[in-house]
Amino acid sequence: MDGTEYDVIIMGTGVSESILSGLMSLEGRKVLHIDKNPYYGDSGASLNITSLWKQFRPDEQVPSELGANRDWNVDLIPKYIMSFGKLVKMIIKTKVSDYLNWKSVNGVFVYQYQKGGLFSNDQGKIEKVPGTAKEALSSPLMSLFEKKRCHGFMNFVQDFDLTKPETFKKKEMDPRNVTFSQFIKYWDLDSNTIDFLGHAVALYTNDDFLNKPALEVVNKIQLYIESNGRFGNSPFIYPVYGLAGIPESFSRKCAVYGGTFMLNVTCKSLEFDPKTNLSTFTGVYDGEVGTAKAKMIIANPAYFQILGHGNRIKEVSTTIRCICIMKNKIPNTGDCSAVQIIIPQKQTGRKSDIYIMQIGPEFGVCKSGYYLAICSTTAETKTVDEDLKIAYEIIGPVLYKFITKETVYESATKDYPSNWFVTSTLDASSHFESAADNVMEIYKSITKKDLDLNIENELKEHA
Repeated sequence: MDGTEYDVIIMGTGVSESILSGLMSLEGRKVLHIDKNPYYGDSGASLNITSLWKQFRPDEQVPSELGANRDWNVDLIPKYIMSFGKLVKMIIKTKVSDYLNWKSVNGVFVYQYQKGGLFSNDQGKIEKVPGTAKEALSSPLMSLFEKKRCHGFMNFVQDFDLTKPETFKKKEMDPRNVTFSQFIKYWDLDSNTIDFLGHAVALYTNDDFLNKPALEVVNKIQLYIESNGRFGNSPFIYPVYGLAGIPESFSRKCAVYGGTFMLNVTCKSLEFDPKTNLSTFTGVYDGEVGTAKAKMIIANPAYFQILGHGNRIKEVSTTIRCICIMKNKIPNTGDCSAVQIIIPQKQTGRKSDIYIMQIGPEFGVCKSGYYLAICSTTAETKTVDEDLKIAYEIIGPVLYKFITKETVYESATKDYPSNWFVTSTLDASSHFESAADNVMEIYKSITKKDLDLNIENELKEHA
């Protein structure tokens, strides 16, 4: 850092920041990308077993039966990736896919609380989420007549095309200019069916989807259906050896296009000069104090806090996660070793959903014979164990637990004064759709255009 001027300085090598780093480089912008840590991934890094113990149990020795470091790549913020979602399209569009290997997730499940009857007790059960109209007809989540109604709704969604009015069929089935709660009344679906469609298919994190524009919710359900079975038996995929490969791959793409990277940088100050419209960053790298200037700044919220600009961010919530090392697959999931389970807020009386994901050794994240299960949610009670009680009951016996609490921040304003752009902290959800939306919003704010996610040509190249 010798006072060089860049188009953009990016702080943090998390997924969102690294995607934007690659996109800015592909736009022809001169990029300086820094991280306060000595590794890529920031709070979303993947740790080997020694590093995991050092971070969470520094006074304990790693149990010898857990094996070597090469057997473990434990993601601190694990999330599945929708196989035809925005993040995958970004990866394909930028050709970052050349650097990554993927495996399909085995199954997606939803928790549903069922009241007892004359011969049964109240109980909560997990069942596979129907990903197509055909699957709706055999789903144990619904009664016989409800299956037919859901089948009709999902058939409509599969066929719906905004450019083809004939797919609306009737004016009551037009999802434009109405909320989803108004729109869904036409199908007379049970509240539990609407619940799993909103949370486990459209992937909303709370019941706000009921008041969203119906077209938005329909588009999200269409995305789930399009993703289902595209690369395997579920709508989700996961990179072999963990999520750290995604920021590393986008960083490599940025470097190919001339980007400069510096890890282990101590951040000292960030100042904006209104006369020149340039920002000056001061930091310590390799023992020397240096500066760099830029026309714009993109940073993880933590960097604005460190640099004394906490007024640029606002607190949204607190996410809690429990990383569990296990020796068993999660019961009642059809012997799947890589699953996602969503527990909608309504089913537990909470204000936010609970997420469970389990990954097995075939993904290169843990030693053979072991599994990783990660339970996450938004904090609502005084203790993590109380917030995640139902998740613990579902996953079964756990050998070791590692708990994290992270405050979720986002930009205090969408005006982005001084051309300082704030990425949002990754939320409690077990997928990347909200993070991809954040990347696209910042990209548009910078470039004044939508990110082109049309990947037809790229798919033809790999056909």
